[in-house]
Amino acid sequence: MSHLHAVPGGQAPPQRSGSATSVRVEAPGKVNLFLSVGALGADGYHPLTTVFQAVRVVETVTARRQALDARGAVTLSLEEPDASVPTDASNLAVRAALVLAEATGVEEGVDLLVRKRVPVAGGMAGGSADAAATLLACNVLWGTELDQAELVELASRLGADVPFPLLGSTAVGHGRGDRLTPLMTRGTYHWVFALAHTGLSTPAVFARFDQMPRAVAPAATEVPAELTNALRSGDPAAVAAHLRNDLAPAALSLRPGLAEVIDVAESAGALRAIVSGSGPTVAALVPDGATAARVSRALEDCEHVAGTLRADAPVAGARVVG
Repeated sequence: MSHLHAVPGGQAPPQRSGSATSVRVEAPGKVNLFLSVGALGADGYHPLTTVFQAVRVVETVTARRQALDARGAVTLSLEEPDASVPTDASNLAVRAALVLAEATGVEEGVDLLVRKRVPVAGGMAGGSADAAATLLACNVLWGTELDQAELVELASRLGADVPFPLLGSTAVGHGRGDRLTPLMTRGTYHWVFALAHTGLSTPAVFARFDQMPRAVAPAATEVPAELTNALRSGDPAAVAAHLRNDLAPAALSLRPGLAEVIDVAESAGALRAIVSGSGPTVAALVPDGATAARVSRALEDCEHVAGTLRADAPVAGARVVG
């Protein structure tokens, strides 16, 4: 049973504070190895069953104490300015700090410095990783001492993808994708990510998914045993054979050039290439580092690719560094 609560108006907040003046946290991006999407429900959400894998493409959030005259304020800046990333209250990291403060009665402010490495609007949950990192960083900075389960509960209020970067590794997600169960895996998986020139809006991809003719079926309630067995045996070729993304047709409909990106990756030696989440990043699973280098070179010659990232997986969830 969680003890999270908002402090009633008029009561003095608990006097608590960590000793640090700044806390730096890294949180990973993700790839969906399996994503089964059901029809839009009356609650406005699509039921999902998914397998997340955390990849070594990390977001870094440094939470710093605000001056006394900025009490309660949450500000955010980017280490490398990006016009497509908001720095106001619409940023998920700002919202994460505000949610934690409200839930724990903290009235301190915080200044967030974000270093982005996960592609923006790329289907790899970079914004969610920022929010997860912010929850952990502020929890330490403010001395609020919430445990991981309580942070995960707060994360689920912020968005379906926010809980997973707190856990990392590999996990099955149900519901909106926020009800997580860790999944044991073996071995290291090598990925090459093909980045698009511009991002894709997740709501737009789901809207196209709803418009596309298909047999209306509920989301799979369980992950296929073939995939979980492949992960437990550490067999990337078997994992590749069972990758699935129900949002891929919608993303490809909005960005037809992604089909060519997938073909280029697989022709260059990828075991399998798929749209990552809602896209437009394409994730190519490769057998080893040498193949990763060859696939990267081929993708960088493709007109639909702005650049590539290479990463291994799975990696741990959000952690304090430095």
